[in-house]
Amino acid sequence: MAMSGPPSARRGRGRAPMADINVTPLVDVMLVLLIIFMVTAPLLVTGVPVNLPETRAKGLDQDAKPTVVSIDRDGATYVDEDAVADIDLPDRLAEIVAANAGKPEAPQIFLRADKGLDYGRVMRVMAELNRAGLNKVSLVSSPDDAASDGSGERP
Repeated sequence: MAMSGPPSARRGRGRAPMADINVTPLVDVMLVLLIIFMVTAPLLVTGVPVNLPETRAKGLDQDAKPTVVSIDRDGATYVDEDAVADIDLPDRLAEIVAANAGKPEAPQIFLRADKGLDYGRVMRVMAELNRAGLNKVSLVSSPDDAASDGSGERP
């Protein structure tokens, strides 16, 4: 039996060292991290229950009753259930701004519009809100299981 050298010399001949990186362990670690984040993410959203200390400090003034601007199916505009003509809308919005002039935060406006309305009509009312300086506007919608007759009541 002819020997051609030590076993370590035989293995190394004619072969280049492996230059590729094995990414399988890296993928395994990344998948484990992904699962950890997926499990902990809902906990971050819901928050942690904490018993807060009591205080005698006065509560912050919050906009308890936002102003509701509604546009019905016929295009009539209402501000807090009071019908307002299109020509009088800027004056009515100016009254709202004047009533909230001393407050540090802009008044909250809820804009409710019938789903059958022309988009341009809603945009004209939003433009009037913007011109009056009322930029804190929320668009109100109904849940999917609400009645589709426009009444907002559930069947």
